Amino acid sequence: MTITSPANRHLTEIRKLSRASVRRDSGRFVIEGEDLYEAAVAARVAAHYVLCAQGHAAARDEGCLEVEPALLAGVSTLGSSSRLIGVYEQRWVKPRGPLAVALWGVRDPGNVGTVIRAAQAFGASCVALGGSCADPYGPKAVRASSGAIFGTKIAAFNDLGELPGRVVALVPAAGAPLDGVGREGVTLLLGAERGGLPSEMLDACDEVRTIRQVAGESLNVAMAATVALYEATRMAPA
Repeated sequence: MTITSPANRHLTEIRKLSRASVRRDSGRFVIEGEDLYEAAVAARVAAHYVLCAQGHAAARDEGCLEVEPALLAGVSTLGSSSRLIGVYEQRWVKPRGPLAVALWGVRDPGNVGTVIRAAQAFGASCVALGGSCADPYGPKAVRASSGAIFGTKIAAFNDLGELPGRVVALVPAAGAPLDGVGREGVTLLLGAERGGLPSEMLDACDEVRTIRQVAGESLNVAMAATVALYEATRMAPA
């Protein structure tokens, strides 16, 4: 049976989930596109439901509901409308080690999503978010994660005492080089690109480290997190 009414309850919910407040209260989020859907399948994360354009191959999958293409386009947040949209449960955990990445006050959802992607690539235990970071389950962050939102543990924190292991703050051109930081019992802490980390937070960290650069301005937070994760894991046993 094909969904043909714009008042359908699934379409109505997807429209509402474009708002951060609704996502927060409902604990749900939306993915768009085949790649994210396949990432969820690979991670064995079940959807509440999946909508696909009428005639789409995914309609053969159990639980996928066909929708008139124009109606599906009407609830898409993409410039070019998606042919597949799914609704999933947000998954939050407590910050955990042995290797965590923590972001404080990072408001750009693209950066948050890219850090989540890097965390999955280098085997981080979680990405912990504090200080009014962008919503990791918002549409831009989800897309930037390239599916890693399904394979990376997401946590929230309000205080450094909640973070596992020794907390290593990453600061441009300050502190010792990051070389040899290790991956056991450590949280890599990064702040927003312009504001950085508050001085009182830096004072409370166990260490302050920096990424050595040959030239140019400091790396953006997503690039810095990726480099830091590489450095933390490069000496680890295969």
